[in-house]
Amino acid sequence: MGKTLVEKIWDAHVVKSQEGFPDILYIDTHLIHEVTSPQAFDGLRKRGLPVLRPQQTVATADHNVPTLNQHLPIQEELSRYQVDMLTKNTSEFGIELYGLGHPYQGIVHVIGPELGITQPGKTMVCGDSHTSTHGAFGAIAFGIGTSQVEQVFATQCLLLQKPKTMKIEVNGELAKGVGAKDIILYIISKISAAGGTGYFVEYAGSAIRSLSMEGRMTICNMSIEMGARGGLIAPDQTTFDYIHGREFAPKGEEWDQALAYWKTLYSDKDVTFDAVLEFDAADIEPMITYGTNPGMGVGVTQNIPAMTTLPASEQPSFKKSLDYMGFQDNEPVLNKPVDYVFIGSCTNSRIEDLREVAAFVQGKQKAEGVEVWIVPGSKQVEAQAKEEGIDKVFQDAGFLLREPGCSACLGMNEDKIPAGKYCVSTSNRNFEGRQGPNARTMLVSPLTAAAAAVSGKVVDVRSMI
Repeated sequence: MGKTLVEKIWDAHVVKSQEGFPDILYIDTHLIHEVTSPQAFDGLRKRGLPVLRPQQTVATADHNVPTLNQHLPIQEELSRYQVDMLTKNTSEFGIELYGLGHPYQGIVHVIGPELGITQPGKTMVCGDSHTSTHGAFGAIAFGIGTSQVEQVFATQCLLLQKPKTMKIEVNGELAKGVGAKDIILYIISKISAAGGTGYFVEYAGSAIRSLSMEGRMTICNMSIEMGARGGLIAPDQTTFDYIHGREFAPKGEEWDQALAYWKTLYSDKDVTFDAVLEFDAADIEPMITYGTNPGMGVGVTQNIPAMTTLPASEQPSFKKSLDYMGFQDNEPVLNKPVDYVFIGSCTNSRIEDLREVAAFVQGKQKAEGVEVWIVPGSKQVEAQAKEEGIDKVFQDAGFLLREPGCSACLGMNEDKIPAGKYCVSTSNRNFEGRQGPNARTMLVSPLTAAAAAVSGKVVDVRSMI
């Protein structure tokens, strides 16, 4: 009997397995940031323990950092305290920190791949739910809680139940103007925000294979938004080409050895998944969310669902969500007004995203009354954007290119959307208050966000290409 990709990687990392007990799973790489690590470091201090393998831990500041004037002291007291504590803790415990001002600083799920730290066959964790991003490389990557952060610090292992496996296939060709973000929003809209609960998802099919590594990261990033433990894609030549030559990628003979192993990382043909879902790429159009969870999404040309089409048990929460958003059931999302456009987050802040937006807005102007924030995922992305003249394109269009950080993805720093305002966002969550108290969020792809920025309303980007 063959094995799934998840099973191959999992079984290779099990330190001990015993009937009726969780597995002891070895963790190759531990990523940390300023929000979920302080209590874990305090736990080590109280027990007089070191970080067992600090060389396998990578730290950066991202959630609480400002995205303007990063050379100045952080204004928000709590944000400043958390970033300062990360600096203190990493120094005390001997961990590499890519803090503010460092050329490698950025969103934790952006810097791992771009530095070559993220590699096929690894187990990777972080105190952040969107750690599933790294699964795009054929790795088992998932978010953990603060108590588990402490466990990894102390032992480089975790106690875990082996997850169920699900395969999601997307076959066929994507239409012009439809990208990776639309694929994952479409899948979540079809299976709901809880449809992947209990599973580790492997994405497959010709439409997935056709994506760049940056597109694949977008897909795996939002696996958590369907309730899954994580998501991954079997590595192939696209993966190997992306990793080759990066700062911390294997070199020389080590590269040859790594590559030989990476080429064995795929699900065997005779394997049985616990669940299998199939979708046709031709059915996917530019997507947008209308509610307060990522499963509440439709194609931009479609109407918000009618209340009467839902089970009676779901209608109260559905109405509550629409009331929060100021929408009505069975009405179109096209032409909804837009106040803010946010292009960034660990979902869509890579250089490919910025290039796509810049190519679309070249020679255009943002709509009057719309504020547009472009937040690169890392200092390297920011530098590359400036080197390619992308910053000038944004400036001419009236867009503001800020400095790297999580920014308006979450209301945890200075970049908040004002109450009652509508933000078309390339981030991953549209929960109530996610982008600021009473902010209203509509999740979209970078291309759809760019179209909204120049139109001042929700539009079908296909009509503008």
